[in-house]
Formats: sequence, structure tokens, C-alpha cells
Amino acid sequence: MNSLPLISLDHVSKSYGANPVLRDCSLKVAPGEIVVVCGPSGSGKSTLIKTINGLEPYQSGTIMFEGKVVGARSTDLPAVRARIGMVFQSFELYPHMTALKNVMLAQTHVLKRSSEEARARSLELLAKVGLSERAHAYPANLSGGQQQRVAIARALALDPIAMLFDEPTSALDPEMINEVLDVMVSLAREGMTMVVVTHEMGFARRVASRVVFMDEGRIVEDRPSAQFFEAPDTERARAFLSKIIAH
Repeated sequence: MNSLPLISLDHVSKSYGANPVLRDCSLKVAPGEIVVVCGPSGSGKSTLIKTINGLEPYQSGTIMFEGKVVGARSTDLPAVRARIGMVFQSFELYPHMTALKNVMLAQTHVLKRSSEEARARSLELLAKVGLSERAHAYPANLSGGQQQRVAIARALALDPIAMLFDEPTSALDPEMINEVLDVMVSLAREGMTMVVVTHEMGFARRVASRVVFMDEGRIVEDRPSAQFFEAPDTERARAFLSKIIAH
């Protein structure tokens, strides 16, 4: 594993007016690591990962990706976002486009691939997420789990070297959650660098290299996965885990 971090946050803070959302957060993610970010609602998890690719501005500290400062005027943010795929809680597919066209779109616009190249790559990725037979379906005719898998294929279509997942299963019915998690597990096994905000502790236990626990905008724990689950350092993390795992 490369010793230089791919993603680095140093003393990052962010407020909405007088309301602090991130407080002095520092985090390093090495190539190939899978970092799960968890914590109670309102703890700053989603905001934290959205600062990594510049979707959320931050007031102080430094965020670096591949050695470039995210948020610096000289940094080409669209180029950074092409290198870091992002999957949201809501699928955000274009409703008037088929699954295939949704996956093709950014390839032709951002990577300037020809229609033929983009189509071939999209079909390959839809097969990877188990949706070959739904390539020509519109989002309204896909289940939530299928829509989220199309969203993952769309993010992968730009050939990112890292992926951010912001509660990718929280809008899904229970029986659809595993079909999305299975795709994420296979990506992890292929060595994709991933930062995942999730309450799915089974997934975290199975594939996370590290677990980051947040509370009230702070990173309270950042520990190897097995250590976090066996013996959390803080009372806050212990209470959170007992509640989540009980459900």
C-alpha cells in the first residue's frame, strides 16, 4: 500500500452561520482503504464526506486529494470529481433517460468518449452491478435497489480511483439493501478506495479497514474495524453500537 494518503483532511472546521457542523476534523485515507464513517444523526458525517470532493465548502483547515488542495482556486474541481465517484442517499438519476443513457451521459461530456465507447463501457458496468437486462428501463420502472445500482455504475463510468458513499442504503426497503451492499463489497474486494457513511454495521464489520465514529461534528474515534467493534474507546460509541446492533 502506498504510504502517502490519497485523501487527507487536516483540522477541518465548518459552520452554517453560528452553528458548527464540523469541528477540527482530521482524517487520512490511504489507497485501497475502506473507511466507514458512522455516528448519530446530525453528527456531521454527510457534511464531512461532501467536503472531500468540494460539494460542501469549509471554513478552516486543509483537504487534499492526490496532493491537490480541494477548495483552492487553482484546483480544477470537475477534474477532482471525475477521480472521486460519489453515490448519494437519493439516487439522482435523470428520469427521462434509460439506465444505459444515465450511465453514458458523463462519459461523453466529461471524458469526451465517443457514443460507441460510452455505450460499451456502460453495458459492461451495468453487467457488473447485475443489471444487464434492465439497461433500457427508465428509473420509474426500476426498484430503489436497482436505481441505486445504476447510480453506482454511473459513478464508476468516470473510472474514479476513489468512491464516496453517503448513506447509500438508507432510502431503500430492507430487502433491497443487500443487493446494493453486495456491489459495494465486490468493489472493496477489487481494491477500490472507499469512504462510506452508513449505519450498516454488518457491512462495516465485513469490509471496513477502519471505522470513524463522529459525534457533534467531531471525529471521536478512528480505529481499525475489529478494535472498534470489540472495544470502542468512548462511552458515546459504546451506546451508539449497542443501539444500532440491537436493531
